[in-house]
Amino acid sequence: MILNTPPNTFAPFSPPAIPQEEVTGWLAAFGQGLLALGILLGASLVVLLITRTLLLPLLRRVIKKTRFAWDDVFLDANTFRWLSYILPAVVFALATDLLQTPYFADLGLSKITFLEILQNLAKGFIVLCLLKATNASLTALNIIYARREEARSRPIKGFVQLGKIFVSIIGSICAIAFMFGQQPWTFLQYAAGLTAVLMFVFKDTILSLVASIQLTSNDMIQVGDWVEVPSCGADGDVVDVALHTVKVQNFDKTIVTVPTLKLVDGAFKNWRGMQESGGRRIKRDIHIDLSTVRFLEAKDMTRLGKLELLKDYLAEKKSALADENKSRGASGPNIRRLTNVGTFRAYLIQYLKSLPKVHGSFTFLVRQLQPTDLGLPIQIYIFTDTTAWVEYEGIQSDIFDHLLAIVPEFGLRVYQQPSGHDVASSLAPGGS
Repeated sequence: MILNTPPNTFAPFSPPAIPQEEVTGWLAAFGQGLLALGILLGASLVVLLITRTLLLPLLRRVIKKTRFAWDDVFLDANTFRWLSYILPAVVFALATDLLQTPYFADLGLSKITFLEILQNLAKGFIVLCLLKATNASLTALNIIYARREEARSRPIKGFVQLGKIFVSIIGSICAIAFMFGQQPWTFLQYAAGLTAVLMFVFKDTILSLVASIQLTSNDMIQVGDWVEVPSCGADGDVVDVALHTVKVQNFDKTIVTVPTLKLVDGAFKNWRGMQESGGRRIKRDIHIDLSTVRFLEAKDMTRLGKLELLKDYLAEKKSALADENKSRGASGPNIRRLTNVGTFRAYLIQYLKSLPKVHGSFTFLVRQLQPTDLGLPIQIYIFTDTTAWVEYEGIQSDIFDHLLAIVPEFGLRVYQQPSGHDVASSLAPGGS
């Protein structure tokens, strides 16, 4: 059986022929475009070289010779360097009219011509340069303001950083819009629709901004303050207050970065009040061995009466006690007598009052605290007339050097827990 098959109706595919004249015209347009683009790039490069090698050095010399300091700050912040890129980009954008090839290399971008693409890229580049120059100017303004005295109590670095974020967002949107040949307002409308997403992305920045405003408006922290933040291991001077962080230089010269939220949500100690008051507190105890507390004998009063600081005190007390005992008819163990620890406190008061470095206008207190297993605490609560750390420590050490040395003169002994030497001495033959 023979099957009848239809004849082969499929002819081999062959692309349509392109007229030679059209190919030649396209290649000519392409060559003209490349030549014009090369000329355009060359002209822009020449303008850039003139700007960077002639105009900028000339501007730098002029600025260095002026008597103003603010223009040097703008120069060092690279504001003029970023502005120098704008002139070649403007020349590039304006000179694109030289590229008059009709729909050259369409590139499939919805009938966007090669000329429009170059113009849009140049506009976007100009916006980016303006963005960088604006951020550099904000940095320069912060540096200029930081040199003023009020910058210690009212730093603006956090607001400057917020301004940079805002400028960067708006500038980036405008640059992208220009590059795609769209109006910036259209992109801003899209960004407004993403408000919830932006709020989530910039949540930490927004919270840090609120915290920074609280710190600044309430005058909670300033550059130069001595602060303690135990949770972050910070104990030193504030060297920088920014939007997100506060930098603290510890006294061992290490740097601790503390989030601003930590300072607002948690607790920290600021020693500025002490520094501004002109006085620093000394609050320290001497523990007296309770077994050495006793009444003063006549020979003790005679010996202690030779101390210049106790001469008037003992004479006054001796007369007052004698009159009181006489009026009461007291005798023997019923008479009132001075104790060595009470006389020691009186000596401490007179001694501290005689020191020129003790602040006389602040709290002055020598008191006896509740006895403990460490003995009887005698607390000194006074203020020095200086807040300088080294001088303060020297004054405090001098005071307690003297007090520890004078304690035995009153028949008292400073308490300390038994050490290995004490145990060995008590166990040695003849030890007690």
